[in-house]
Amino acid sequence: MVDLRSDTVTKPTHGMREAMFSAEVGDDVFGDDPTVNSLEAYVASLFGHEAALFAPSGSMANQIALQLHVPPGGELLAGADAHVVTYEVGAAAALGGISTRTWPSVGADLDVDQIAAMIRPAGYPSVPTRAIAVEQTHNLGGGTTVPLATLRALRDLSEKSGVGLHCDGARIWHAHVADGVSLADYGACFDTLSVCLSKGLGAPVGSLIVGSRERIAQARVIRKRMGGGMRQVGILAAAGRYALDNHIARLADDHARAKRVAEALAPFGVVDPSRVRTNLVLLDLSKSSLDAPTLAARAAEQNVLIAAMLPKIARVITHLDVDDAGVDQAIEVLSGLLAGS
Repeated sequence: MVDLRSDTVTKPTHGMREAMFSAEVGDDVFGDDPTVNSLEAYVASLFGHEAALFAPSGSMANQIALQLHVPPGGELLAGADAHVVTYEVGAAAALGGISTRTWPSVGADLDVDQIAAMIRPAGYPSVPTRAIAVEQTHNLGGGTTVPLATLRALRDLSEKSGVGLHCDGARIWHAHVADGVSLADYGACFDTLSVCLSKGLGAPVGSLIVGSRERIAQARVIRKRMGGGMRQVGILAAAGRYALDNHIARLADDHARAKRVAEALAPFGVVDPSRVRTNLVLLDLSKSSLDAPTLAARAAEQNVLIAAMLPKIARVITHLDVDDAGVDQAIEVLSGLLAGS
């Protein structure tokens, strides 16, 4: 079985399991887990920030960060296809009392002037804009990356407007490898970031919120309120540190394999290979007789798993558990199905 549904389906490597087995642990709610403390300090330093906080999921990390910026009744600006809007089951509204307004779905192709025009100052009867959230890399944008120049322009805008700027950086490691932008340069653009250890890097679980020391102290309270306080979590933090030390540079292999999938399927009119920048390939089936659920079901019958993201959009993601032979198998199966559609 070749599983290309997500880069979260990976299994811990032997070296990662050894790191987990030997991890020194304590009670993280009391701040006593040395492995967690070390991971948090290390990730904060990578992005040039003062502090970080380990959380059990990317969604929780994002929602904690949004609550740091936006009080109940305040407004968040984000893309209409952003993860914080589309795939976190309304948590911003349900948990944070946050009102969300979106710009049109353009993936990573952001128009800073358009976003600037959307910002509303405080004052009745408008809902004041308190923060902007962007995604790097962009999931429903096909794993595309927001250019550093655009992020710096957003940084300037947020400072002039007095609104916070958050990065959903679940796959920011991929952007770092694809574009050669340092993590510190990305960190300098944002007030807060959420970064994931289980998407692409191969850790079994975990994300971190990155920000100032004051914000992270507040984030710890919000995490506890949301049920995210954990005890001897150094076992998981050790996996994350192993992933950071061993699995970032190799992301280039996943990018190359994704590009190969895109180039092989391009003749069927479902993908533009020039848009594939990282490990994610979106298949646009709008001109095919197949819809995404049908393609996914038929591929699964031939031992290839892909994700149906929207009725006519399927997703293929390469990762460290899929080698060249697996990619070859996926190309053969998907090509055969698309040829017959």
